[in-house]
Amino acid sequence: MKIAMLGSGFIARFYAESLHAQRRRDMICTVYSRTTDNAKRFAEDYGLAYYTDNIDEAINHPEVEAVIIALANSAHEEAVAACAKAKRHVLCTKPLGRTAAEAKRMLEMVEQAGIFAGYLEDLCYTPKFLKSLTSVKKGALGKILWTKSREAHSGPHSAWFWDKKESGGGAIIDLACHCVEIGRNFIGKDIRPLEVMCWADTQVHPIEAEDNAIGLVKYENGSIAQFEVSWTFKAGMDLRDEIMGTEGSISINNFLRTGFEMFTTRNSDGYVAEKVEVNQGWVFPVGDEAHELGYPNMFTDMFDAIEKGIEAQETFYDGYIVNAIIDAALLSAKTKRWEKVEIDYWRGTDIASNNRQVTSFDDEYYLIKEEILPNGDKKRLLKHKNSGAVVQRVN
Repeated sequence: MKIAMLGSGFIARFYAESLHAQRRRDMICTVYSRTTDNAKRFAEDYGLAYYTDNIDEAINHPEVEAVIIALANSAHEEAVAACAKAKRHVLCTKPLGRTAAEAKRMLEMVEQAGIFAGYLEDLCYTPKFLKSLTSVKKGALGKILWTKSREAHSGPHSAWFWDKKESGGGAIIDLACHCVEIGRNFIGKDIRPLEVMCWADTQVHPIEAEDNAIGLVKYENGSIAQFEVSWTFKAGMDLRDEIMGTEGSISINNFLRTGFEMFTTRNSDGYVAEKVEVNQGWVFPVGDEAHELGYPNMFTDMFDAIEKGIEAQETFYDGYIVNAIIDAALLSAKTKRWEKVEIDYWRGTDIASNNRQVTSFDDEYYLIKEEILPNGDKKRLLKHKNSGAVVQRVN
């Protein structure tokens, strides 16, 4: 498939590295950038035949079959509108919009145009995430009760990220979009997010937006998804996920500790890994950053879905729901209260209760817990079904 890349900066280059690595079928043929020099440099670096500083020219190029949006958040809606008008399949980087209202308009555009629309949420395609999600879906952890996703680093690369008007916010819009969607996947995308409690503050940088935040997202089935985000972390990029269910738990370290450890006394200009600010002493390189961050799996899913005429794992609808949750988080950070997640187009299930699970021990008792004591005895804690009395039995 021939692709038009909209954008020539950091994320566009990550995408290009993923698409053009080794022997790929889906290749970029043209690039758009606001400046001709940047477009030309990108084209030269990746062997593209065409480049332009005109966005409509890139989208409507006769060879182009799909468009990747790797632009500032403020430019997403205009770019999606142009793709919808041209009837070009579109893949948009995260977050879909600066607000849920913006994301909703983009969702409506692509659905009315009848084009494929994929949400480029790479951290939902990392190898560890995908394997964990398979285990969760097979029931290995039982009902998911709680998830936690953390992303922390020293801050974005481009100036527009730090401008609240262009980006739509700070660390929450930039990083919590990842964490929120990770939690949604593990809890179940068909489970409605109800409300959010969030703390956020600007602790370090001279900016209007927040550079640190913690939030809780409450779901209709009683599950809780927690996110932690920061633009002030100084040890590289910390990507960690935890999932706890009734039957087990999973802990994932995606990036900060890679299994690749190196010590050096030399202070060179060498690149270690994304967001790592030092290259002396103990460092933790990443063998294949694009793969560890999920990009190849993401694009494989996207282009396979286009060819098969089906939805990708991550869609514009998912991007809209993420934006709705983030809207509630930003509001909660101001009001200091739980804030409702406002969703106009809910396409999941609606349940009457939180489906609390109880285990019967026998006709008279529920099982609370059983364990093996240090002396080898087996202890069971039981609750009487009628009286509610808690008793223990040891054998």
